[in-house]
Amino acid sequence: MKVAGLVLALASSAAAFAPASQRAASTSIRAANLEDMEGSTMPFKAWDPLEIADLGSDETLAWFRAAELKNGRVAMLATTGYIVQAAGIHFPGMLSSDVSFASLSSMKPFDAWDAVPELGKQQIIGAIFLSEIISESQKPHYTKGGDLPTMIFPPIDFSKVDAATLKKKRNSELNNGRLAMIAIMSFIAAANVPGSVPLLAGSPMF
Repeated sequence: MKVAGLVLALASSAAAFAPASQRAASTSIRAANLEDMEGSTMPFKAWDPLEIADLGSDETLAWFRAAELKNGRVAMLATTGYIVQAAGIHFPGMLSSDVSFASLSSMKPFDAWDAVPELGKQQIIGAIFLSEIISESQKPHYTKGGDLPTMIFPPIDFSKVDAATLKKKRNSELNNGRLAMIAIMSFIAAANVPGSVPLLAGSPMF
């Protein structure tokens, strides 16, 4: 359902569909030419019109990359959850004494969030906060040369994968995450503002 997909995604802030091992992908990313930076692939290879890669220090760039990874992973979960609920699949039973999962699944995303009891919202926000605290507490921190965040899901060990394959997987993760960010925002816009996304107009998902 909508709220299940969005909530699960937001609560994760994690390595979901991604190569979780991010060794060597830390502050050294600035040392690489923008053309060779992970995620710099066609059709937008070395595309940085706002020159974000030049803002701040190496630590700033590492923070930008970690933020992109987290948002991409969250968006991949959210997009999957949205599509699953649109297919009519949701948890059975009740979320609370007076709110069923089926009723939430029939609502628009923001309406579904509003229908969640206050205590449930607090638990969701608490889980998000806890996952951030855990991932940001890893030592050494990714802005200080450590691995990029790999919480919450069990990491997949790619340590034995050759460098070329690992780079391809990291590029795929970043590109899939970027597409998922566009997708989930399009879904939410289409659900709340009819006709705002022409390609989705008339879709049974909305």
